[in-house]
Amino acid sequence: FSFSWQTTFQDGGEEVEDGAVYNVTLKKVQIQQAANKGARWLGGEGDQLPPEHTVRQYETSKIRAIKAGTLEKLVENLLTAFGDADFSYISIFLATYRAFASPRAVLELLLDRFGNLDTSSNGEVANLNSLESEMVLRAEIASVLRAWLDQCSEDFREPPDYMCLLKLLDYLKSNMPNSDMESRVQNLLKQFQNQEVEAVDGFCSTSSSGLVDGEELEISNPEEFSSFQDHVVAEQLTYMDVMLFRKVVPYHCLGSIWSQRDKKENKNLAPTIRATITQFNAVTKCVISTILGTRELKIQQRAKIIEKWINIAHECRILKNFSSLRAIISALQSNSIYRLKTTWMFVSKDVLLMYEELSEIFSDHDNYLTSRELLMKEATSKFANLDSSEKENQKKSQKRLQLQKTKGVMQGTVPYLGTFLTDLIMLDTALQDYVEGGLINFEKRRREFEVIAQIKLLQSSCNSYCLIPDPKFLQWFRRQRHLTEEESYKLSREAESAADTNILSPKSQKSMVKRISTLFLGTDVFTPPKEQPPKSSPVGGSSGESTDSASVSSCEFNHSETEDVCVTPVSSPDDPLKKSSVGSDKGYDSDKGSISSDKGSGCSKGSVSDPGSDGGSIPPRDSDPAPSSAPRALPVYNRQSEGSCIIRVSMDGLHASVYKSILITNQDRIPDVTQRALLKHNLEPDAVEDYELVQVISEDKELVFPRDANVFYGMNSHVNFDFILRKKA
Repeated sequence: FSFSWQTTFQDGGEEVEDGAVYNVTLKKVQIQQAANKGARWLGGEGDQLPPEHTVRQYETSKIRAIKAGTLEKLVENLLTAFGDADFSYISIFLATYRAFASPRAVLELLLDRFGNLDTSSNGEVANLNSLESEMVLRAEIASVLRAWLDQCSEDFREPPDYMCLLKLLDYLKSNMPNSDMESRVQNLLKQFQNQEVEAVDGFCSTSSSGLVDGEELEISNPEEFSSFQDHVVAEQLTYMDVMLFRKVVPYHCLGSIWSQRDKKENKNLAPTIRATITQFNAVTKCVISTILGTRELKIQQRAKIIEKWINIAHECRILKNFSSLRAIISALQSNSIYRLKTTWMFVSKDVLLMYEELSEIFSDHDNYLTSRELLMKEATSKFANLDSSEKENQKKSQKRLQLQKTKGVMQGTVPYLGTFLTDLIMLDTALQDYVEGGLINFEKRRREFEVIAQIKLLQSSCNSYCLIPDPKFLQWFRRQRHLTEEESYKLSREAESAADTNILSPKSQKSMVKRISTLFLGTDVFTPPKEQPPKSSPVGGSSGESTDSASVSSCEFNHSETEDVCVTPVSSPDDPLKKSSVGSDKGYDSDKGSISSDKGSGCSKGSVSDPGSDGGSIPPRDSDPAPSSAPRALPVYNRQSEGSCIIRVSMDGLHASVYKSILITNQDRIPDVTQRALLKHNLEPDAVEDYELVQVISEDKELVFPRDANVFYGMNSHVNFDFILRKKA
């Protein structure tokens, strides 16, 4: 017999039970069956029979996927989801449950409520059906526990007592003695007990903070840096990034968890992500220090170092390391580097074109569609897919790729983690945690899992890297002393001042200006970037647009060991080197507040920042208005859509980049928005009457809202959605 299948799906509505709501989908399968023998005699070609000689059968099955429920129902669904054909439920729950429950609460429900397998209290032998039910239940619980240990073993790392792991071990000894799982849990317990509890610094031993005894920080020697080949530097940066990214615990990225790391009691929260941010910052600051750290450099020498970093960035692109690639591009776009207009004139045309193409990867156009598509396209590919509009760059790229293929070296993909962090924060801001009846909104967790699944896929791809650490480079990298904001700006001004009085004649200078302006602007007019010295307070913007800090996908990491900070990626519209700015911010945005400058950073534009920073506590989720069901298109910053949008609210007296992102709807009035803003800024929410909310229209214009105004309809939608919360006089 030969068979063919055709499957169709139909929406079956909702089913409501006590404590749970399910989405129902009807799956209809058409099976077409035909006998092979005698097919030709009946007029069929090959194995195909005429329609009148085939048999069609239809099978309809119901798929139930829990949409919302109590914690008890969600845990119970772990045991029944497979029977309901919701095959991904266990993975989704394990990846996201930390947003609404603790490991102990879930384990107690699973083992105490559903895992109590005592058959009868009077010692009588249970009937056959009861025994079969117990065996099925035991198998279902074992399946869930096995998946838990496979996918999220870090959930059981609770030093020094390891209460959950001990409870699990007691359960296995009683109900599954001498099983493989029992020995596995015992080994995991020993492993945790033998390991020293890893602090935040422990994840980033290769960063500048991990000095070996006897080593001292120093400004980079240009000759020493130049001695490292471009591909060696890129490989070592990738080696460090891979080691850190593989250790990232996916649930740490959840917006509801990552946004709370600034609380005093959470100083050790999400150490794997903090370590990745620290490494990102170390790369960015290293770029700036090598370019500006030596005063004696001539213009041509400084230009050569810039060229070298652009070539290293290109090598990172070949290695599919988007983290260090973005860190290098951000550093080159920082205020202290991009203002070196005379130095940039000595950068060769081919390298400038390469720089432009690399910057285009992180263009903010259409919610950073280019970088997102590229990341997913190359997530599982063996090698980078390189397309260059410049022939010389294309030849170089293909040559390097061919060398990799000849060696048979497969590459993984290291993403810029900030893209995922800010997407998850956006979901956390836009979707409510609880729905009607106080039920946990599990549809929100399914949306979050779509992002977490991408992180896991990329982590798996990183196993393909075969990189060997170079002790000489790693030691050099650790020793780098990073310039502060003030130091880098001062050195930048000195370098540019010396360049202005150097060997360039008016004629040759005009020629170079024309070459660069034509290259980047397509015009013969060259206007140098506007310059503004750093403020006395640590602010990141220094020229050009200073509207937003930390766009959802474009905000760079910026993290120090003591505080999470964010530098406003600022660009000047007149700056020819910023045609494709990483830092422009007009897209999908939900970074929940950020401080605008790293107090030890050598960058202030397009620099490193900390996506998703939220300096304060999160208000109860049920206080945030949200649509009754998950919207197809999430609200975004700077655009009103389907009756909602996201605004940024900063406190009067603080820099505009210290903001909190707040979701508002067309039903919200001033008191509601003011109260939520106070909560997010860790202020007393009852003090609503003491504050007024104003929208910033321009440097000298503000829109003041009446006490009971509707914010959504009253705001000016043609300017940035930036608001200030000001105490009334």
